[in-house]
Amino acid sequence: MLTKVPLFADLDETELAKISSKAVTRHYPGNTTVINEGDISDSLYIILSGGVRVYLSDMEGKEVTLNDQGPGEFFGEMALLDSAPRSASVVTTGKTELSIISKTDFEEFVIQHPQTLLKILQGSIRRLRALTESVRSLALLDVYGRVARVLLQLAEQEDGVLKIRSGLTQQEIANRVGASREMVSRILKDLRSGGYIEVEDKHIIIKEPLPHDW
Repeated sequence: MLTKVPLFADLDETELAKISSKAVTRHYPGNTTVINEGDISDSLYIILSGGVRVYLSDMEGKEVTLNDQGPGEFFGEMALLDSAPRSASVVTTGKTELSIISKTDFEEFVIQHPQTLLKILQGSIRRLRALTESVRSLALLDVYGRVARVLLQLAEQEDGVLKIRSGLTQQEIANRVGASREMVSRILKDLRSGGYIEVEDKHIIIKEPLPHDW
């Protein structure tokens, strides 16, 4: 399975077999917590199938989604570089298979294959850039602007129209934009009334360019 993971794309069969022998594969049902914010652990997690949601939460249970990850991506890499507690929580978004490599085993592997550490850093930087854009959105855009940004980010071209096929719920949008579900519901209702979007079988279709403001 690791042959499909970009992190190990440059390895030959012998090297893949070696790192695979160090990894533990685990299967998780959907909506299962893999990591809790504040946990003390030091493993790298590689997604073989399925997906996860990375989020922050407060004492009252309010959540903000940082990102979603799918097959071939990884998380938990910060624990390989320091001993601090986990900085975010991770939950599966469906049936998920993860390959887990301990810090000790990974450090031993990286000594022999330093290019792998470079890929880890590149992946972390990509997510840091995405997080920077999310912070910019939270700081500079109103709630409507943040909702519109999320819709456009998740939409994909299909038969000439932009469609979000993930079955995104209003609460999930609210978690992404740092707003209440009620506010998101009002915005989506207005966009439907204005003919900008359409909801079909739980999929959101963007029919017209979204307005600049609400």
